[in-house]
Amino acid sequence: MKIAVFSAKQYDRDSLLKANPGFDLQFIEARLNQQTLPLVAGFDAICVFVNDQLTAEVIEQLKVHGVKHVALRCAGFNNVDLEAAKQAGISVSRVPAYSPEAVAEHTLALILTLNRKLHKAYNRIREANFSIEGLAGFNLHGKTVGLIGTGRIGLATLKILRGFGCQVICHDPVESPQVTEAGGQYVSLDTLFAQADILSLHCPLTPQTHHLIDDSRIRQMKEGVMLINTSRGGLIDTHAVIRGLKTEKIGYLGLDVYEMEGDLFFEDLSTEIIQDDVFLRLLTFPNVFITGHQGFFTEEALTQIANITMNNLKLAEKGQRDEVSFLV
Repeated sequence: MKIAVFSAKQYDRDSLLKANPGFDLQFIEARLNQQTLPLVAGFDAICVFVNDQLTAEVIEQLKVHGVKHVALRCAGFNNVDLEAAKQAGISVSRVPAYSPEAVAEHTLALILTLNRKLHKAYNRIREANFSIEGLAGFNLHGKTVGLIGTGRIGLATLKILRGFGCQVICHDPVESPQVTEAGGQYVSLDTLFAQADILSLHCPLTPQTHHLIDDSRIRQMKEGVMLINTSRGGLIDTHAVIRGLKTEKIGYLGLDVYEMEGDLFFEDLSTEIIQDDVFLRLLTFPNVFITGHQGFFTEEALTQIANITMNNLKLAEKGQRDEVSFLV
């Protein structure tokens, strides 16, 4: 089977080649979208990532070019029109779980960095400024953390937070006994927003969760709340969050994702002029810390992603499917 791997970085090449059972892999740095569609010609399947755009129009052209399978090397699938894929007879697979601890630990890294202002302390020391004025944080022990989404990543985050001595309240349409056994308490969204000192998002992006964090929800939050998002950028209405930062309702903001990240993340734009004024506005706040969608980025996670992706492609080649990994 001949497979085009889009949005391919060196780390993708290394991990996928190591796990490759013998497929003809062709690595393409460009993202898949309307403009790059001609590159799929001659391939049996494609392998894509979070910022490749598989709209209904793109999928229709994939069918025209003879592509039979789309292998997502990520858990989220909000960038794929699944109904269009079904109509086109193209199967779609994903990596539902690779290393939940990787994202959970990154969530804690964002919390600790914002709280103890480690990024500011690092810069001060490099300039021989040893003053600790303005670097005071707070004890995580005893704080109430609200988790929205209690899948594998939410559960892993919960376990770490409990180790810090936090009270953890949760919300998910499907309640998990593992969460309550680990010390989490399910509450309504209204209760969660009202009580959480720290709020962390671990849910998928769907039409129902799009802009889950908006002006009305921000008004429900505690004064000076810490908001963390390591899930999908579209969960947050960025304009509303900026308003919350300006009024100091939001005291800390940690992001590993951004709703318009497709034009920014995973690329070196250090010599270019960023055109996204909303993103640039976020960077002006001293209490905002942003990383470029690296929560998943550990050696263990890359290995798991590659292995599961290759297994999905083997199943697709045989006309088989895994009910957990296959979406269509």
